[in-house]
Amino acid sequence: MSAINVGQAVVLGAIEGVTEFLPVSSTGHLKIAEGLMGIPVDDDAVVGFSAVIQVGAIAAVLVYFFKDIVRIMTAWFRGLADREERYHHDYKFAWWVIVATIPIVVVGLAAKPLIQGPLASLWVVAGSLIVGSGVMWAADQMGRHKRGEDDTSFKDAMLVGSSQILALLFPGFSRSGATMSTALMLDLDRVAATRLSFFLGIPALTGAGIYELKDALGTGAGAAPLVVGTLVSFVVAYASIAWLLKFVAKHSFNAFVIYRIVVGLLLFGLLGTGVLNS
Repeated sequence: MSAINVGQAVVLGAIEGVTEFLPVSSTGHLKIAEGLMGIPVDDDAVVGFSAVIQVGAIAAVLVYFFKDIVRIMTAWFRGLADREERYHHDYKFAWWVIVATIPIVVVGLAAKPLIQGPLASLWVVAGSLIVGSGVMWAADQMGRHKRGEDDTSFKDAMLVGSSQILALLFPGFSRSGATMSTALMLDLDRVAATRLSFFLGIPALTGAGIYELKDALGTGAGAAPLVVGTLVSFVVAYASIAWLLKFVAKHSFNAFVIYRIVVGLLLFGLLGTGVLNS
């Protein structure tokens, strides 16, 4: 019997789609929802399911930024064959994304027992939501928002890419929150920080989904729930991306900060009263 049924897959897919790219922690929200639905958050099939449906959200990024991705990849392939093309920002940016993904891959493989064990606790999620909120607020206040996407450098990509490790080790911190906060601290404007977060998420999340697929299918996450959850995630994530880019162009991240604190405190309350098990 599948660890997750189709109805639950629809709910979890929608939550993944809404929260994957908003700086509110998709992992945290998925674990909370799983706990409320009585799904064991530390079950191998459930962990694998959560990673696989992220591919739907990544597919939404690929579709939404298709023209940008084609432009960047075209420059990369041209640069491989033509030395002159290697001075093009898009060529360098493609390499930066690839190299900046290495730290999270290394840590993800090395720390997998911790990530899927003690660090998967909802207590960790609650604490990370609140601590991450403080980091995000400070970054938004400290950042001068004066640099655009064309001003990004290799140093920016490496620091922002490496910050994804925070979300990997502390579910609830938020991959988007960590990357956007780091980019803001480096004085990128909010739109540039958000777009950089999207591009850096493509290899990291796609790799995680592919890596977990075999385990997810082999430990009880049925094919039907996986397909449904991934499709729902794609549709909802596409709408979420479009909304977020418009939002950050005119607003600060304060709304997300407040929301994360409320959710974190609520989760502490649910855990403390025994409504949810950690």
